[in-house]
This record gives sequence, structure tokens and C-alpha cells, in this order.
Amino acid sequence: MRIAIITINEAGTGCAAKIKADGLSCESIARNEVGQCWHLFDAFVFIGAMGICVRTIAPYVDDKHTDPAVVCIDSTGRHVISVLSGHLGGANRLTLLIANLLDAEPVITTLSDNLGLWPLDNLAQQFAWHVSSECMQQAVIAFVNKEPTALLLDVCDSGTAYLERTLPSHVTPVNSVAEITSARFRVAIIVSPRFYVSPADVLTVQYVPEVLTLGIGLARQAGPVEEVHDNIIRDLLTYGYNPQAIKTLATVDIKAHEPVIARFREEGYRVTFFTAQQLKNVEVPTPSKLVQHYVGTPTVSEAAAILAANDGILLLPKQKGANYTIAVAIQRKSLPLAEQGPHVEIVGAGPGDPDLISVRGRCFLQQADLILYAGSLVPRELTECHKPGAVVRSSADMTLEEQCRLMKQFYNQRKLIVRLHTGDPSIFGAIQEQMAFFDREGMHYHITPGISSFLAAAAELRSQFTIPERTQTVILTRGEGRTHVPEREKLHLLARSRSTMCIFLSAAIVDDVQKELLQEYPEDTPVAACYHLTWPDQSIYRGQLKDLSRIVHDNQLTLTTMLVVGEAIDNRQGLSELYSSKFSHLFRKASNHQ
Repeated sequence: MRIAIITINEAGTGCAAKIKADGLSCESIARNEVGQCWHLFDAFVFIGAMGICVRTIAPYVDDKHTDPAVVCIDSTGRHVISVLSGHLGGANRLTLLIANLLDAEPVITTLSDNLGLWPLDNLAQQFAWHVSSECMQQAVIAFVNKEPTALLLDVCDSGTAYLERTLPSHVTPVNSVAEITSARFRVAIIVSPRFYVSPADVLTVQYVPEVLTLGIGLARQAGPVEEVHDNIIRDLLTYGYNPQAIKTLATVDIKAHEPVIARFREEGYRVTFFTAQQLKNVEVPTPSKLVQHYVGTPTVSEAAAILAANDGILLLPKQKGANYTIAVAIQRKSLPLAEQGPHVEIVGAGPGDPDLISVRGRCFLQQADLILYAGSLVPRELTECHKPGAVVRSSADMTLEEQCRLMKQFYNQRKLIVRLHTGDPSIFGAIQEQMAFFDREGMHYHITPGISSFLAAAAELRSQFTIPERTQTVILTRGEGRTHVPEREKLHLLARSRSTMCIFLSAAIVDDVQKELLQEYPEDTPVAACYHLTWPDQSIYRGQLKDLSRIVHDNQLTLTTMLVVGEAIDNRQGLSELYSSKFSHLFRKASNHQ
């Protein structure tokens, strides 16, 4: 926000200085300049008497949708008051921010904020949605009075996740618009790319997220341009989709200069182009020999829509107009999980502590029909959030073929499968063979990253693995046992840099590991053998490189041990005095300009 600060008297200069020092984009102006600057700033902060603030802004107050935010602070800095444009202008948020900065008492009179209810008139701005409502004010009043409210969510994004997470007691989720009747509800809140007719006698607020891709096929020089444009918009409405939900238009590259495409671009639509070769590789329900003959691909609109949606789901198959075709697709992640179709999510479990899995990973675990987890490496406690009826199975006693067969069985039943791997699945996670199987079988899958055990090692060792002037590289590797290591990646070659090295899956061959490392690292280089990082029985053994083998053998450490070597371990003297002084100076300088 660009903020103007008006200090009414000298007593308020201290507050103004604190606000400016915090890095907000602030500019001091005189009280008599407020009128001419009214639409040049996002917010005005008055420091002084409320009466002076109100009399100053009164001639310029017009509309809550266009007025800037106004906040008033008493000259002693004890109270910060939201005066104007609390929701839409952001005055309430600014009030809380400044109150926290000044250690002051925020004063907000907006009822929905004080009750902890959703700001219906601000949700669209907050989550980049469009909003459609002819009765917003009445709906807001009824909602904050806690009248029965229906919530229909057709999509999944950060906004809908927020609504589900903060659901008020008087709001009831529904699965279809048919459930929204005046006998049950006074208010309806809908988040959907679909075009709905508002239920009679229900105050309806519909938010429209931009989640759809529109694929277009065009005849050469299709026209009249306005007629084609209007017909496409009309078709979208006819098939139940809101044109405001279109995030991207897509077509074949040879249509890049068609007047109809230019017309949509004029309206601000983003257009993506694909080659015929890219389009022909997409499987679609309605290929055309005629299109194949003239364009070099059996499909344009359907394939373009799917590709633009990142290999998404086709919602509306090809529909023909007089000289055009359209199709609509959506990214899988934008649909509720239950509607995404069969899917395999490879989830990184983190290093072991159930609290260290990602929010997204836990969400998948809570909704999965099958959880297949690496039982020898992943604690079962991580799976205890599963839904009733879900199948939870350890893969410890299964061959790769048995694992793939089980996942394919659930996939064919259109189920959601979570393959739960330790740490981050892309680092020594053994997922390559599974992904090859998924590719061969045409199974849709995705990876949710996790916290790797090397990051847990740094945290548990309370060490910074990269230290200026000492080491700026972290090497993740393993020793050579049954698994072959390329010649150029032998430990003694990697050790030449004397970087911080995290060695996976190598406790069983620690004698060889120590021998190779000693070819380059000094024998007194700090080492740590980290067993079951973040598990309840975590154990960490520190020492010097010359003793690494003995540490592992004496403590009978297993394959679930991370070996760390490098002077970064426990290093608190990593910076030279000169560099430390320079760094501190730069830090202070940067902090003063934030």
C-alpha cells in the first residue's frame, strides 16, 4: 500500500517515525493536501484527534469501493482506529499492522471482523475471484446476523481451503444448488466456475475463480468477428460455464493472427498457442479426420484446452458452432479431490515426525482410499489421520510388482492412492520404477515434496551447513555398496571440495566410507551419525572423522542413519572478524531500508 501520513501536531511525530522505520511505503503530507491527494494514495494515516480526521476527509468520502483506507492514531500512540474502508480498502488490516508495530490497541468496529466471520464483500479481492451478487449488502447483514447459510464449493484453491478451515457454525456445506432452498437457508455462498441461476428468496453471493481453459478451433478468417465472439460467450453460458472463469484461451499456433483471437486478447484474455505436433499427442473423445487433413492434428479445441490446463480434465467436450469449435478443461488440482478422478499422489513423509509432513501431504492422507507407505522407513503414526474405510498397507514385505499391482487395482476403481515415501521422495526415494509403471499404464500421478532428512540433520545438529568463506556447498550422496556409483561420483572425488557432505544409506559400509573420506578431509573433521532423525528414538553421535567407523559400529547403527561430515557441524566461528563486521553492517543497512 502507498500510505500518506498526516501528523496533526508535534506529539505525533514519534509515531510517524516508528511507522516509517518499519519499511512501509509512507510519505508525509500536510492536512490541506488531503483533497488533492485523495485518489493518489491507497491509505491515509492521521495521527491526532479523531474529530480532525473526520472533518478533513468528510468532503471527499464517496464510495466504499473506491475510497482509500483511513486510519486514525491518537497522538500518544495508544489506540489505532479503523475509520474508513475497513474491508475493501484494507483499513482493518492496516489498523492491525500499525497497532502491532506501536504495541497499541487496535479499534475495529466492523461486525464481521469482531465476530471472526468472513468478510463477504472482500473475499473476491482477497482471493482474486470475480464476484456476482445483486444483494451483497443484504447478504452481508444476514450473514453477520448468523442466519442459516449454505456453502457450495465447486473448486479447490486457497480461498476455498480458507472457507472450509474457518467454517462458522451457522454455515452448512452443500453438494449441489438443488439443496439450496428458502425453506433451509437465508443466504447462499457459491464458489464455482459454473453459471448458476440464484435460488428464489435466497440471498446469493457467487464468487467466480479463474480456473477454466477454453480451447478454440477456428475456420480460416472466421467471422463476422463480433458475431463469433458473442456466440462463443453465449455457448459458454448455455453449457453452464461463467465466461469470467476463463483463465486462458488456447488454440493451434497457425491461428495466432486470426481476428477472433485478437478480439479476445483485446478483452484481456491470455492466449496460449500449441503446435499441431503437441496437439496430436493428446488423447481426446472426438477426433476429426477433416481437422487432421487441414491442420495436421485430429483435434484442436479439446487438446488445446487439456494442454493449457496442464494435462487437465475435460469438462466440456468439443461443441460446434457455425465456423468454430470450443471445449472447456480445468486443472485437476482445481477440482475437489473427490472429482479429480483416479489419481496417485507420491507424498514425501518428511524425516519421521508426523508434524513435519506438509499440509498438502496430510490433506492427501486424510482423503486417500489407499495409503501404501514404506513401512521400514515411515512411522505408521503418519497414516493415522486416514479417513474411515481407507486401506492402509505397509510395502515393507511387498515386491515392486505387488505394490504396482495393488495401486493399479485401486486406480481402476477410480480411487485416490497415496504412495507415502520417507523424507523427500525425489532424493533416494526409489520412485523412478513406480513412475515408469504409471507412465506405461497411463496412470495420472503427481509428487508432493517432503522435508529431506538432510534438512532435519541440520536442524537437529543446530548447524548451518553453508558458512560464508568456509563452505558454500552441500553434497547429498551415498557410498558404493550393492548400488553402483558412477566413477566420477566416488566419495574420495567428491570429498576434494571439503564441502558439507550428507551421506545417505551408507551406515552398513561405513568402513569404506571413512577410508574414502580420509583421502581428502583432515582426520579431525567434525562428523555426526544421525539415527532416526526426528523419530521418538532419535540418537545423534558426534565425533571426528577418524572415529566415524567406530561410532557407527559401537552404537550398532542401521541403514536409517544419516552420516554428516564437514567443518560446518557445530561451527560458531565460521566468519572472519572482517567479514563478520562487513556482514553486520550490510544487515543493518538492509534492515533500515526494508
